[in-house]
Amino acid sequence: MNDRIIRQLDIKTGELMEGCLVYVPYRPKFRAGWFMLFQDTLIEIAKDREMTGETCRVLFYFFSRLDFENYIHITQSDAAAALGLQKTNVSRAVKTLCDKGIILKGPKVGRSATYRLNSNYGWKGKVKNFESERRQRFKLVPGGKDTPQEGDDGQRT
Repeated sequence: MNDRIIRQLDIKTGELMEGCLVYVPYRPKFRAGWFMLFQDTLIEIAKDREMTGETCRVLFYFFSRLDFENYIHITQSDAAAALGLQKTNVSRAVKTLCDKGIILKGPKVGRSATYRLNSNYGWKGKVKNFESERRQRFKLVPGGKDTPQEGDDGQRT
């Protein structure tokens, strides 16, 4: 262990500061393959008896295909093929996820539907864009509780 103390003089205040050197390794920025997930919503999902194995498998697959700003662009046929499920089972799981507000229907692209992960459950993208998304969907009321804006279909159930 090094017992050396380093002293530095603050020229503006005349204060003599003591300390030691600490090495902080370079931390690379995350570029892909990550998203933020909220633990309280995982508890909700785990306790929900309607969230069966197939529905959870489809949700996890959607998590793996999540794009920036929470967009999910995948056909139900592709999801069914990737998971080894019948398309009707994937369709039923997607309907359950949409009914619960976990996945929100987006605009159609060509003939296939797009989806978005509800930002109450997780986020992939810039933090400032997440904060903007939350401000648009929710307004802060006295007491610090978030309440959905009128017409917001993305609130947790």
